[in-house]
Amino acid sequence: MFSKQLIHYKSEILTKYQPQFQRLDAISEENTLKVLDAMRECRVSDAHFNTTTGYAYDDIGRGKLEELYAKVFGAERALVRTQFVSGTHALATVLFGILRPGDELVSLTGKPYDTMQTVIGYDNPSPGSLKEFGVLYNELPMVDGKVDMEHIKDVITLKTKMVEIQRSRGYSMRNPLTIDDIRAITDEVHRLKPDCVCFVDNCYGEFVDTVEPTQAGADIMAGSLIKNPGGGIAPTGGYIVGRDDLVELASYRLTAPGMGDELGASLSNNRLLFQGFFLAPHVTAQAIKGAIFAAALFDKLGYKTLPLPTAPRGDIIQAIELGSAEKLIAFCGGIQKYSPVDSFAAPEPWDMPGYADKIIMAAGTFVQGASIEFSADGPLRAPYNVYLQGGLTFEHAIIGILGAAQAIEELGK
Repeated sequence: MFSKQLIHYKSEILTKYQPQFQRLDAISEENTLKVLDAMRECRVSDAHFNTTTGYAYDDIGRGKLEELYAKVFGAERALVRTQFVSGTHALATVLFGILRPGDELVSLTGKPYDTMQTVIGYDNPSPGSLKEFGVLYNELPMVDGKVDMEHIKDVITLKTKMVEIQRSRGYSMRNPLTIDDIRAITDEVHRLKPDCVCFVDNCYGEFVDTVEPTQAGADIMAGSLIKNPGGGIAPTGGYIVGRDDLVELASYRLTAPGMGDELGASLSNNRLLFQGFFLAPHVTAQAIKGAIFAAALFDKLGYKTLPLPTAPRGDIIQAIELGSAEKLIAFCGGIQKYSPVDSFAAPEPWDMPGYADKIIMAAGTFVQGASIEFSADGPLRAPYNVYLQGGLTFEHAIIGILGAAQAIEELGK
């Protein structure tokens, strides 16, 4: 099935990087205890798993889930809703809920992720964007893949209402931010302008560490339930957690002024959201183990990988520079071949909404587009980086990564 060389590399990697894998198990255990303690303190019961309809006033399951998220993430308040259609939707809800015409948003992590550029109105004021509503925008370019701490003072002005901090890399080859990075950034921003809102895009970062951004100085953060915190079980949705007043403002954007978080039916079974959150620390650790394995294997095969196998992790994503469109397509084909769903499909580049370039994506997932499940994607543009993420089990990640390497190997035959 796989070449003798790949099998040999697999054995070497599993032995050499055992200390990294054990460290991830320790993080998973600590985070599992944190979630378990919070579920006990919140007195979660099967009565909270029922669905509601209509306006869903006094939905005890919805309320309990949000209490749980706030407690685990060390925040005052939370919105956890299946009404969020994606992580970008949750992020946009924060931006539009808090910012007003004439306010300035500053990205401290350089050029935002592709879909966020559309929300901002990055190059052109796209219909409904922040720019169209009169919100100002500025950014601080990153230096050598890191936030330019020295020059934060040059972009924070009296009109700066909010800074946006993107924890993960997006479609770039920069390092993700660690909790220590986020703490240093928020400390500096609050030193310069105490009332400036520090907003963290936490997608792909939940449970990677034992501390979350809202416990390290972030005023508010948001993410997707079909990434880390959904544990591979949540069928859809997103979350926002943070300061009480800021989450309340976001809730008025989610529904309507005066309604806020009082409405919103739990049309999907709440059990999936509770159970997924309980499993999330373990599943996240499995995904990072897969990322380390991929980094080590493709490093051995002569490719540039980021992060390196022993580097600190700020998210679950492994970036690999493949160097050609053919290798990018082959890599995604190898991942798809060893997926549990749609393994017979051949991924093709396509014009995905919100992206400037054609995107190829391998995602044989049980939940459509769930990037905590094993998947890979990338834009068809030089230097043809692929972004690998997820893996509900380490075993599946190993098999899929070997499949991707085998597919590239066969291009040369």
